[in-house]
Amino acid sequence: MKKIWLRILFVVLAILLFDKLLMPLYTSQGRQASVPDVKNMPYGKAARALGRAGLEAKRSYNVRYLGNVAADVVIDQIPAPGSKVKPGRKVYLVLNRKEKPSYSMPELYGRPEDEARQSLARLGMTVGDVQQRLISNPDEDGKVVSQSVPPNAMVKAGTTVSLIVGKLEEEPAGMKRVVVPEILGMSLDQARNTLAERGLSVGRIIYEYSAILVPNTVISQKPSVNTFVPSGQAIELTVVTPDQP
Repeated sequence: MKKIWLRILFVVLAILLFDKLLMPLYTSQGRQASVPDVKNMPYGKAARALGRAGLEAKRSYNVRYLGNVAADVVIDQIPAPGSKVKPGRKVYLVLNRKEKPSYSMPELYGRPEDEARQSLARLGMTVGDVQQRLISNPDEDGKVVSQSVPPNAMVKAGTTVSLIVGKLEEEPAGMKRVVVPEILGMSLDQARNTLAERGLSVGRIIYEYSAILVPNTVISQKPSVNTFVPSGQAIELTVVTPDQP
């Protein structure tokens, strides 16, 4: 009699095991859930909608801060709406960052304007006023030569940055332009020869007394070194004189 009851108990346990564990596992294989569209919903409402569909919500955040989007609103979801997935699948709900993140301002000098704009956009910053400055260096043409926020300064997303972009100064037709050489420290005769070799000349000479510098030494020049000037331009010099005024 005892053996009969044991057999009955074994059969009942086997039926319960099949019904509660094996049968659900068997029937769930091949079942699919359709991911509902929860974009633009508050996170709580979106999570409940996913729960009703047999799916699990997983909170995640957007790469950059969006100034015109509330922090609790779903701006994207992965997998996409309408995707067929297994029941219980996690659905990542992408939310806006709660606070404006801080970034280190990048160095923009020497970058083309388009590249500078893209770099700022990736950090959630905007480009404000863009001005042009005439430059004589061809390497600076179309590139950033100044920025309103200095490099490495900590700024928030949404900061507006103004730029100054170089524009190569066009030479008048038939006019040749040359670079002013450095003649500081040269004697007046050496300065004359150096300027002549570049197609330039000595203009007004200002004499300045010095008790410690060598007489006839050039201590100042105008225009300054590396300035582009028309060929034949006269360069103003300040030269040391041993005579007291």
